[in-house]
Amino acid sequence: MDSYKRIIEIDVKIESKGERLDLFLSEQVTELTRSYIQKLIDENRVLIDDKVVKKGGVKLRGGEKIKIFVPNDELLEILPENIDIDIVYQDSDIVIINKDFGVTVHPAQGYMSGTLVNAVLYHIKDLSTINGVVRPGIVHRLDKNTSGLIIIAKSDEAHLKLTDMFKNKEIEKKYLCICKGNFKNRVGRVENLIGRDPKDRKKMAVVEKNGKIAITNYEVLDSVGNYSLVEVKIETGRTHQIRVHMRYLNHAIVGDEVYGRVTDLANRQMLHSYYLKFKHPITNNELCIFGDLKDDFKRLASKLRLDLGKIKRDGENYEK
Repeated sequence: MDSYKRIIEIDVKIESKGERLDLFLSEQVTELTRSYIQKLIDENRVLIDDKVVKKGGVKLRGGEKIKIFVPNDELLEILPENIDIDIVYQDSDIVIINKDFGVTVHPAQGYMSGTLVNAVLYHIKDLSTINGVVRPGIVHRLDKNTSGLIIIAKSDEAHLKLTDMFKNKEIEKKYLCICKGNFKNRVGRVENLIGRDPKDRKKMAVVEKNGKIAITNYEVLDSVGNYSLVEVKIETGRTHQIRVHMRYLNHAIVGDEVYGRVTDLANRQMLHSYYLKFKHPITNNELCIFGDLKDDFKRLASKLRLDLGKIKRDGENYEK
């Protein structure tokens, strides 16, 4: 092995049996793109149980130990960029941003600019250092084309506590989405397994085995014609969970080209993280925070005559 700046070690759980190595690693190591992971494999820098892996398509058995050697010459330089961000709340320990759609949360090999991290580095000078230069302050993510609230840690102490809070499900998150069709039940709960789609490994799906438990609660706020405005509360945070579960219910999110259909109505999935409720990681004061809908969401709701006045904003208790 050449010199390297870090070794990433991953223990493969049994529920990941059957997954392709490259897809598994791209999900587990989010700061590295799949193409860069394949580059490391080609350079003999990925080992399974201390044996060099030759192909990214190797299927996992479950129970292996993977090591990824990231060389020093791949040191990343993340530059601040003057990109507008909507700061909803900020104090000395955390900042909460209402992210625009089309914005990737953090850089990775292949796209080192235009991300939320680039913007945050410009506007906020004191950030947690726990995740290094690639993901300073990042404790959770949103999909590129999902808009809404995201928490950034400014102090290391807040970062560690927030990480535990997400792990222990102590942060309540709600989303709004516009879905196709009329729901049979106004209120519902979906609880099943989500894993890689066996027919398309680039997608997630509800599966019977080799998946992780996913729980989604929903309430239909308004329905007009063949469209519904839905509030969603998630108890778990699986990849693409809400999008997969809405598709599972046969009510795909409008604009979701992966789990729904291409439409002229929207150029991205109409999904917005609009509500966070949690105890401040340092002061222990309860925060109840709302993120305003983006203009494209408002325009589509108006066009479909969905009543945004039915969105709940009870308990709001913060100042910018």
